[in-house]
Amino acid sequence: MRILMVSDVYFPRVNGVSTSTSTFITELKALGHHVTLIAPEYSSKKFVNHDIEAGIIRIPSRKVLFDPEDRFMNRRKVYALLPELKEKNFDLIHIQTPFVAHYLGMWLSRELEIPSLVTYHTFFEEYLFHYLPLVPKNWMRYFAKHFTLKQCNQTEHVVVPSTAMRKVLLSYGITSPMTILPTGIPLREFGTGNREQFRKQYNIEEDRPVVSTIGRVAFEKNLDFLLDVVVQIKKQIPNILFILAGEGPMVKHLKKRVHKENLEDNVLFVGYLDRDVGLQACYKATDVFIFASRTETQGLVLLEAMAEGIPVVSTAEMGTKDVLQQGQGCVIASEDTDEFSNKVVALLNDTEQRNHLSTTGKDYVKQWTASFFANKLSELYQDLVHSSNLNYELESSSYSETFLPRIDPQEERS
Repeated sequence: MRILMVSDVYFPRVNGVSTSTSTFITELKALGHHVTLIAPEYSSKKFVNHDIEAGIIRIPSRKVLFDPEDRFMNRRKVYALLPELKEKNFDLIHIQTPFVAHYLGMWLSRELEIPSLVTYHTFFEEYLFHYLPLVPKNWMRYFAKHFTLKQCNQTEHVVVPSTAMRKVLLSYGITSPMTILPTGIPLREFGTGNREQFRKQYNIEEDRPVVSTIGRVAFEKNLDFLLDVVVQIKKQIPNILFILAGEGPMVKHLKKRVHKENLEDNVLFVGYLDRDVGLQACYKATDVFIFASRTETQGLVLLEAMAEGIPVVSTAEMGTKDVLQQGQGCVIASEDTDEFSNKVVALLNDTEQRNHLSTTGKDYVKQWTASFFANKLSELYQDLVHSSNLNYELESSSYSETFLPRIDPQEERS
């Protein structure tokens, strides 16, 4: 099949959408599909930069006022590509984000006369207000729900990465057929991290206890809570080191807190790490991976940590409920500072338990392979293209056994 994707974000912009899109593109190509992605250009170039063989068309873009990491693509540059895109005979269009990309995707769907589907990656209702602080929260929540409802109902199909996200969209009144389809992880890319090299690079003693979290350093990731946890851990393990890998709008705030609470010797900011070497090494240099996001729609970093054999302590909220299973590479904790920190301390002090969780985690992530879910997405594409009367009746009993065998169907119906 010939698949056209469109997204408002992609590498070098690092976030879950970029990772998910890249993973699916790689796996779909491995299945023999031809995939082309329309995404923003992140330099100052004024011309369309594209290489159809590489499969990426970069569109000139401008910065988003309230979020300078992101970009608004120039729509007219995409409109000008229409004759060339028509020649490619795409079978369908897959929209990855709800901003400029959505409207371009819907326009291309009409002009190319091909079906469209959208992946709803992000729980916008719970964090847009962080970026427009002068706008009342209830206004932003209403806006997020309204545009989500309108956009999802415009497409033939909606892909969601978790059970929790499906429930949210159903509560909005979305009527387009939905499929739960996580991204999974490419296991072949994990398991080779160099613990010693990373620790040497950042002058971390081999026997020093290290906890880490990896991802966008943003308000929706609940990082203030993790810093509170580290403060509590320090009372029992004075030389604890907390590594934050990533960039984002919350870095300045966290650094101020670190200085104010005299944690400079206990917190290390390492910024973005390349996925091929640095990211894996960071996981491997960690003794316990900690996570507490309230808005995560799937929690890929949790699976990545387990794939590297690193035990996880995490809350189970939104999409992480699907990912986490107690004792299978992880310890689940509530969002209570004392409980969470005590579970981390207990794990740091118990080498045998860490080794056990390392083993169970590596086995557990084998059922979350990116190739498996790419096959499911490929099947969905085939149905969407070839069914003239598409009608997915996705009761929990039909999809939970296929995509997420650990979901309790009775719980899903409630």
